[in-house]
Amino acid sequence: MRSDRSTPPRGSHADGLDEAGFLSLTPERARVLLLVAARPTTYALVAITVLMLAALLSSGSSMTGTSGAIAAGWLVAHQVPLVIGKTSLGLLPLLPTGLLVWLSGRDCAQAVEPESSRAELGWIVGAALAGPLLVTAVCLAVAEDASGVVALQPPNTLAAFVWVGGLHLVAAAGGIASRNRRRLFTLLRLPDWAIAGTFGAGRSVLRLLACATAVVIVSFFAHWSRIGDTYQTAGNAVGAIGLTLLALAYLPNVVLAAVGVVVGSGAQFGDASIGVFSVVGGPIPAVPVMAAVPTGPAEGWWPVLLLIPAAVGVLGGLDIGRTSNDRAAAPWATLTSAGVATVVLVLLGAVAGGDLGTFGHMGLDLPIFAAVTFGWLAVAGYVGLMFARWFVVPIGAPVIDYDDDYFEDDHYDDDHDDDYDDGYHASDHYDEYDYDDEYDYDNDNYDDPDLDVELDGELVEEQDAIATSRAAGSYTIPDIIDAEVVEADLPESDPVDGR
Repeated sequence: MRSDRSTPPRGSHADGLDEAGFLSLTPERARVLLLVAARPTTYALVAITVLMLAALLSSGSSMTGTSGAIAAGWLVAHQVPLVIGKTSLGLLPLLPTGLLVWLSGRDCAQAVEPESSRAELGWIVGAALAGPLLVTAVCLAVAEDASGVVALQPPNTLAAFVWVGGLHLVAAAGGIASRNRRRLFTLLRLPDWAIAGTFGAGRSVLRLLACATAVVIVSFFAHWSRIGDTYQTAGNAVGAIGLTLLALAYLPNVVLAAVGVVVGSGAQFGDASIGVFSVVGGPIPAVPVMAAVPTGPAEGWWPVLLLIPAAVGVLGGLDIGRTSNDRAAAPWATLTSAGVATVVLVLLGAVAGGDLGTFGHMGLDLPIFAAVTFGWLAVAGYVGLMFARWFVVPIGAPVIDYDDDYFEDDHYDDDHDDDYDDGYHASDHYDEYDYDDEYDYDNDNYDDPDLDVELDGELVEEQDAIATSRAAGSYTIPDIIDAEVVEADLPESDPVDGR
């Protein structure tokens, strides 16, 4: 049996080279890894330094605490809780964190080659973690020294390393997965319904975030008259610009709070809270983006916002029905989509919340938020799945995944070689195989009566030996039969294939 594949079998010489090459590093590869380790860190430090210097110069503060301010800015960008004076700062802006994660993930994705080995991927992850962790160690030492000059208490060392390492690990994993998703799925060996559910969860999360952003923008313009009050404490143009930048940095936090509102669990802003059925007043930070938070009683039409998670769930179910073999009797992909989306949103909600000085805790009630979000996406998603199976996708129709090339035929040719013997059991292969070219004979000659073929053979072993071998339960092949084929003289008037 012939094989057209040129790739080496799994677990053989390729893996040996992969492991043996873990400690070998070419100069070109070292340069790429150095960029992965240093470039995002350098960009972040430059941006933080410029912002801190501008803030200190515009406020007329002393420059003695510049190093401590830069160290604090690095830790804040990585969601490390700080204590300034006696004020705890746990509610940190998400926009700088998102930009850092995106930069690190982009560089990791650019460093991945099409056929990267496990050792090379390990080098990329190690480089993505090495640079930020080194800078974090320096910033912790600087913050320790600066605590005697500025009102900055040294943060918890373990928490700092966990936050920085965890964020850049997520960035590296996301960058590698975005570059070669098929290889990732091959290594994980996920079933089809889990893959379809994962893609569905990503779409559901993006849709909920987009709808929540639209709600925040509409509420922001609806309360436009309150924005001027928030700029009264800015002082001058530089202060107004700084306040605007601060509001933009906290915009993702407000969007995630809006997600809690539209799903029905509500959001908490210290003593104040807001939901689709009730609003509890209380003091809120004087930041322009917080003007989008309503302060009055709940309007009668606000429960209409609950249609947003219902619509997102139905759309997710329709996507599952079009891109997977999920059936109404076994909606595993739908449940996977709802579960993964809920976990992602809960993690984002946990990062987006925290304590803010005298205002108290701000963010989502995570247990209620998780239960309500999963309920909307699972129940509404099942409805969408049923609709897709009954009206959109006929039962038995082929299912196509439009999101990734994972379900293409070449994937199964690569990943199921052990089960299908190199793919040579398909009937199309035998239909296309040209036996005439391989063995050089014509089937029509079998009908020619003038072609006389004689078979003269002699059996070396006696028949009794064969019978005795079978009776003993041994099916060993008997000795080779000595045979030869003798072709009779062919008539000169009827040649075969011109020979």
